[in-house]
Amino acid sequence: MPNQEYYDLKKWFEETADERCEDMAGFFDRRISGYDDHMSFWGEHYKRVAELVPVGAENLLDLGCGTGLELDRIFERLPEIKVTGIDLSKSMTAELLKKHADKNIEIILDDYFVHDLGENRFDAAVSVESLHHFAREKKIGLFKNINRALRLGGIYIECDYIASCPEIEELAFAECARRRQRDGIPDGQYVHFDTPLTLEHELSAMLEGGFESAELVEDLKGTPIIIAKKGSAR
Repeated sequence: MPNQEYYDLKKWFEETADERCEDMAGFFDRRISGYDDHMSFWGEHYKRVAELVPVGAENLLDLGCGTGLELDRIFERLPEIKVTGIDLSKSMTAELLKKHADKNIEIILDDYFVHDLGENRFDAAVSVESLHHFAREKKIGLFKNINRALRLGGIYIECDYIASCPEIEELAFAECARRRQRDGIPDGQYVHFDTPLTLEHELSAMLEGGFESAELVEDLKGTPIIIAKKGSAR
């Protein structure tokens, strides 16, 4: 059954019904000024994600790395770790490189859904507040690529908010589809509109993507932190 969050979201959609969708990369490029301060609410989440990266990890993949807010904390623990960050926003990744000019970072300006992430390259991968804009089927393909890119026994850490009930998931996707059609946005073009999955659907997508396990580690302020593990043997 719908909960109060559903009715609040429905009301907000009605109040903002005439707002146009913004393209994904442009949305973040236009908000680079003050972005880190705006995201300070998630400080505890970045800290917890950093704590979950294994001490022995040498190579880390960061999907949707942005200005590197999770990397700020990860480098505090693991200053020598090599990071490959992939993101669509040139201005945000430029800010990341400015902050961490002394770190071993490779930036890839590309779409992580289509970029070849390689095979058996990374000890761990992270994604923080980046994947709540995409459908389950699309995520399954990405999870397959992340799983392939991890070394045996590697882990994927995801921190992202979810739909607290199926009705919210359905409502968000329906409203996103309505606005895309109204604004004439072609299929395949990314827009910044939140369409979170339920926890059940997120976990099942990871398992369908080939991970040996996918488990909720912690729930911080209603935002789950999930660890998905690649099998230690084929």
